[in-house]
Amino acid sequence: MIDKEDFGPITRSRRRATITSAKSETVKLRNGAIAAASDLKSGPKARESLTKNLQLNEDSKQKCDRYDKISCHRLQESMLSSASSFKNYRGILNWCVVMLVLSNARLFLENILRNGILVDPIQVVSLFLKDPYSWPAACLVIVSNIFILVALYTERKLAMGSISEKVGLLIYIFNLTIILCFPMVVVLKLPSITPVGGAYALGVYTILFLKLYSYKDVNRWCRERTQAKARSLSRSLSSVSNTMTSDDMRIYIYYFVFAPTLCYELNFPRSESIRMGFLLRRLFEMTYFISNVLSIVFQWMVPIIRSSMKPLQEMDYSRMTERLLRLAVPNHLIWLIFFYWFFHSSMNFVAELLRFGDREFYRDWWNSETITYFWQNWNIPVHKWCLRHFYKPLLRRGAGKLLSQSAVFFASAFFHEYLVSVPLRMFRLWAFMGMMAQLPLAWFVARFLRGNYGNAAVWLSLIIGQPIAVLMYVHDYYVTHCYD
Repeated sequence: MIDKEDFGPITRSRRRATITSAKSETVKLRNGAIAAASDLKSGPKARESLTKNLQLNEDSKQKCDRYDKISCHRLQESMLSSASSFKNYRGILNWCVVMLVLSNARLFLENILRNGILVDPIQVVSLFLKDPYSWPAACLVIVSNIFILVALYTERKLAMGSISEKVGLLIYIFNLTIILCFPMVVVLKLPSITPVGGAYALGVYTILFLKLYSYKDVNRWCRERTQAKARSLSRSLSSVSNTMTSDDMRIYIYYFVFAPTLCYELNFPRSESIRMGFLLRRLFEMTYFISNVLSIVFQWMVPIIRSSMKPLQEMDYSRMTERLLRLAVPNHLIWLIFFYWFFHSSMNFVAELLRFGDREFYRDWWNSETITYFWQNWNIPVHKWCLRHFYKPLLRRGAGKLLSQSAVFFASAFFHEYLVSVPLRMFRLWAFMGMMAQLPLAWFVARFLRGNYGNAAVWLSLIIGQPIAVLMYVHDYYVTHCYD
């Protein structure tokens, strides 16, 4: 018997010869047809030659068509293979969305049948207010105007030369320190402030701290460049300090305070007009998604957290793991919804209202293959502030990259703990340790994981890491305030 492997090369060589000869004949015939067409006026022989060439051309095309009918294979990879260049997975993405909707619909229906409707508007209001006639968190936010005016007054005196740079620096240090300490003392000492209201007020003061720090740095840089006769910024500084009145300066700093950025500039990019359709869509998204977050919290997360207290007290690790995995899904959904609500809907709403032109509030953090890439791209305003006012100044003063990165993570860990422990009125350092744990995790992922494995590690840290901290804080809060 003849082996197929011995017969295969001969057949392929014959096929190649047939194709080559057909192609060469086609080229020759085409060239002959062109030449005959050019000599068409020379006589009847040229016309006969043209007719023969066209006939041969048709015969060669028929040979190629017959070969195409016989051969139906070519060298190619499967679509799902990594060596394939196929990248259109839209259908699979739609399938994942459909499966996600169906699975969550089942969980939602099961939750309704088991627990009933747990969302209560009165409980939602009680998250922010203990007494409907007392609004301490809102009053605390209003008081923050004092610190804005102090920074504005200090900058005006520095621009006019009424006070020295050292005196101005001391005023700024005192003002920024009070911005962090004053709301913390009020929240800790005033029992009428709820944890949610306290977190909101502290968040406003934290944002104000970062904005006024940038305000201080940029104006100091401009004064230094003016003194050094820098042409590029001397005109900008003179126009701001000399031509702007006190009312204009007050309006401009309040524009910066409300603008969706943490980095101050003398001239922000502005859009041409306000798009009302865009504005209304963002407003609808803000209303819709915040209601979704509250529904998931009361209907889904609260029952899981309540059922987790007993396993935590008994240190039943198997049931604790099961509760952790159950909590991971709604917690992660809330995180994703909050990201879209805050960084896309809310910040675009404010930017459109103020005609703020720079709308890069996030990048493609969902494609992160390293922990470092995630933290650099999921919160662009904070990343720009850290890079501009913290990381690069440390490098210019001689600090190494590793030390500077560690310092940035340390500052971020401090503010995470500040925004969680103070409103809850207990200090457990779970948020601080969670942020500092990102350093060895970032090294491990960058060193040992690549591509899709690194991206999976980033998603796993987001899905599992946050519920652990949530359970720790809820357990400690329950033990501290309810168990005794």
